[in-house]
Amino acid sequence: MIQNIYIIGVGLIGGSLALDIKHKRPEVTIYGIDSSEDHLNQALELNVIDEKAAFSDLDKADLVILAIPVDTSVKLLPEVLDTISDFGLVVDVGSTKLDICNVVENHAKRRNFLAMHPIAGTEFSGPKAAIQNLFQQKTNIICEVEKTAFKLQEKALKLFTEIGMRMRYMNPVSHDKHIAYVSHLSHISSFMLGKTVIEKEKNERDIFDMAGSGFESTVRLAKSSPAMWTPIFKQNKANVIETLDDYITNLVQFKTMMENDDFEGVYNEMKDTNYIKQILNGIS
Repeated sequence: MIQNIYIIGVGLIGGSLALDIKHKRPEVTIYGIDSSEDHLNQALELNVIDEKAAFSDLDKADLVILAIPVDTSVKLLPEVLDTISDFGLVVDVGSTKLDICNVVENHAKRRNFLAMHPIAGTEFSGPKAAIQNLFQQKTNIICEVEKTAFKLQEKALKLFTEIGMRMRYMNPVSHDKHIAYVSHLSHISSFMLGKTVIEKEKNERDIFDMAGSGFESTVRLAKSSPAMWTPIFKQNKANVIETLDDYITNLVQFKTMMENDDFEGVYNEMKDTNYIKQILNGIS
């Protein structure tokens, strides 16, 4: 049974997991570990966690959730596995999976690690960004499940199913390739749209007054944390560059049609792309 949960990184994802778990299993004690004392204090005040903890306490953990930037997770995971008991499980929630799976491939406690990526989040960060029910009907990608001890993974997957997640299984190479298109490219596009507007519209009041809901929703991800996203782009560099090449090709083609007054082509491009509505409606 899972009784003691230690969350390393009490921000948006770690904090939201804590809230959902506490709601479904009030008997569980959730401990917080974070490099920021302010974040820990906020998490306590907001009842996101029950108590503060230290790395030396991890041998008491039934479940450890790594909810920190992906570069830090890769460095820290082997140390966490060294510390936990044979009956503890460590999961990570990072947006890249290949590097973290590779770093513990030959670890003596590889069976005590489950690589996962819940596809959920907002553009906000920190304990104050944590919200209940963030994971309702969200997909949770599980990688290399066969390398995790069955009894340990069974308990964890039951818990994550209880808080509303749908499990999907994928190898880390495929995960990183697909997520580059459907997530990482979206963030880059949003950041660069924001950059373009800031550079061209020098009057901030004009941006505020003229920005409609379309611009606001498209640029929303540009409010995301650079400290979190830079390591993601670095770890998934090859796949991200490939997606950017494809994206830039489409942008250049669209620009060429505009230059050539080929507005029938512009119409057809948009009409064909409307098919995305059917795909997304099927998912929701």
